[in-house]
Amino acid sequence: MESSDLYDVYETDTPPSWADHHQHQCAEEPDNVECLRRKIKYFFMNPCEKYHARGRKPWKLILQIIKIAIITIQLVSFGLSNQMVVTFKEENLMTFKHLFLKDYVDGGMDTYAVYRQQDVYGHIDYIIEQYGHLHNITVGNHEYEKNGAVYTPLSLCQEYYRNGTIFPGNETFEIDAQVQTDCLKVYPMYHQSLREVLPHFELYFKRMLSVTVTFVLKAINLQTVRHRELPDCYDFTITFNNQAHSGRIKVDLENDVDINECRDWKVTGACESIYLTVLFDCLIIITCVTSFTLCTRSVINGIQLQLAYTLYCRNLCNKKVPMSDKLEFVNGWYILIIVSDTLTIIGSVLKIEIQTKVLTSYDICSILLGTGTMFVWIGVIRYMGYFRKYNILILTLRAAFPNVIRFICCAGIIYLSYCFCGWIVLGPYHEKFRTLNTVSECLFSLINGDDMFPTFKNMRHKSSLVWTFSRVYLYTFVSLFIYMILSLFITIITDTYDTIKQQQQSGAPTSELQKFLSVCKDLPNSGVYRLNTTNSCFFNCCINRYEQTSTPVFVLRTLRDQCH
Repeated sequence: MESSDLYDVYETDTPPSWADHHQHQCAEEPDNVECLRRKIKYFFMNPCEKYHARGRKPWKLILQIIKIAIITIQLVSFGLSNQMVVTFKEENLMTFKHLFLKDYVDGGMDTYAVYRQQDVYGHIDYIIEQYGHLHNITVGNHEYEKNGAVYTPLSLCQEYYRNGTIFPGNETFEIDAQVQTDCLKVYPMYHQSLREVLPHFELYFKRMLSVTVTFVLKAINLQTVRHRELPDCYDFTITFNNQAHSGRIKVDLENDVDINECRDWKVTGACESIYLTVLFDCLIIITCVTSFTLCTRSVINGIQLQLAYTLYCRNLCNKKVPMSDKLEFVNGWYILIIVSDTLTIIGSVLKIEIQTKVLTSYDICSILLGTGTMFVWIGVIRYMGYFRKYNILILTLRAAFPNVIRFICCAGIIYLSYCFCGWIVLGPYHEKFRTLNTVSECLFSLINGDDMFPTFKNMRHKSSLVWTFSRVYLYTFVSLFIYMILSLFITIITDTYDTIKQQQQSGAPTSELQKFLSVCKDLPNSGVYRLNTTNSCFFNCCINRYEQTSTPVFVLRTLRDQCH
């Protein structure tokens, strides 16, 4: 954390223990160590204190505020564009259901199935007929895919067991488990029915696994023109899967959309501003690169100070620096900003490629820009830490984080055990326990008190033993996680908050680093933090001493040069 609240000058009636310890073990002169102490204290100052200390303007703070604004604008713009793409795909999928699924009704996909052999042939025949008359029936700008001068054919594939004889009456069967696939091609606008194009086509219903009808259509999304974007060209691959389940063949429709760059396009009156959006993305990239450079430099400076402080304690005071004090020099907020800048730069480059229709990776770009923007807004908490009342909340989150992780690991083991048990026992009798994914979602909802009554009610009563087990299973899970585990989790946060609050009220330094810095009483506006007034004797002394012992001294050399 960059705020000086963590390293305030503590006013106590007795001298700091660090000073007493140094009177006996450290042989350096007071002025020699002041350079290191002041540089470390300056490192932990907030931007306003640094301005008073050395007159440096808070460029990183100003840059982060600007970056938050422009990145949010970029995300909103990309989100609206992506929303048009999603809407176009969903509406086309609904259009194809009405065009190619016989007697389809909105919202009826869960129960849409066929039960008679004649109905299966009738549905396939309806698909081929509708596909052949697509030009005359669709109100959209759909077109067949062409491979050169020839239209891409419709593919009709049947998957079935290679050989087999099944006699359910006397409970005997013989099956060759190898699956065989037969595919036939049907070219559009030449045939109007299944029997006309394939007079000897036959489905092996007893051995059949699925029948798949696949074809490719093209369309152009013109609604993006109104929003100063280039149109997209889409490839729609629609697949009808007929799975055989006890005489019920379920009909399903899926679309696999490939977005391609239109080969030849011309738009007048709207696309002049397309390249302004690209320039705005370039501005964001430059801003993020600048932020990345400044934050990386600050992280490097912190590591250099950490090494100098570690060498000082080890060689002059014969003390080992705790890991907690070492981690104080590694600013986690800067690491978060660096990660955010990296994701935003990559996402902005992909967005430029999408805007110019070189790439169509909407999902990857969305993940990068969304995660980058999320980290940027989380970084705003860092600046709220400059206020003392908000700072205690941030310190509580940071101090409680290790205990929270250990707690989650233990609770996660119990949670997984309930997931596996519920899946294998209750899966055949409850739709919310059919897969591990749905089991996890159901149990997580129970922890939060959601959907609790339907989970109990929807349990089937086919087996009294399993029904009784389900009651024990659900009651123990709810009682364990809601009344015990969640209460323990809240207790961890509450105890940490009380501890941090007591430390701030007592005003006593709690770490060796805080004790070391508490010796320095100089205020930011005292003028002693100016580079031309800082003493470098300590670094000269340390370097001379470490050169005699062949210790790497590049860190101390750098700090000594900065003190001149």
